[in-house]
Amino acid sequence: GTLAATLIFLGAFTYGVVYTLWLKKRTVWNVVIGGAAGSFALLAGAVATAPSQGLAIGPVPMLLAAMLFLWTPPHFWALAIIRAKDYARAGVPMLPVVAGDDETRRQILLYSIQMLVLTLIPAVVGMFGLPYLLMAGILGAIFLYYAIRMQKNHSTNATWGLYKYSLLYLALLFV
Repeated sequence: GTLAATLIFLGAFTYGVVYTLWLKKRTVWNVVIGGAAGSFALLAGAVATAPSQGLAIGPVPMLLAAMLFLWTPPHFWALAIIRAKDYARAGVPMLPVVAGDDETRRQILLYSIQMLVLTLIPAVVGMFGLPYLLMAGILGAIFLYYAIRMQKNHSTNATWGLYKYSLLYLALLFV
């Protein structure tokens, strides 16, 4: 319907114009805006599969979109630490290029903590049950472990560990 099409347009516009053309080469916060673009796609899919809601977006898709939004910076900033020289050569002001690896690791940890707290909220307010709470808690604790490990161990292996786990994390959390 109209809402799904609007959300798809907003996601494409946010990604193609706001993120890629306007912000990607201008600010270290480009990845955060990229996370918003990805969230629109999730919302559009939710609306398209539940057209009976009309112009409303339910609380579950909103929470999932917020989780995706908070997941994006730790995921991409880990990769940006690994590929910082490539981003610098390309003139893309990723956080590690502009603020350094230590600040990027700090931001990754802060976003990881926020993400963990947000993922537990649905179970705490009774939207999802105990199995979800256990999985979200375990998966989030492992994510936090990798983020803390990056704080202490500045090796490429530690950073790759978070990046690779972040892929598995999101898939398992959304299942």
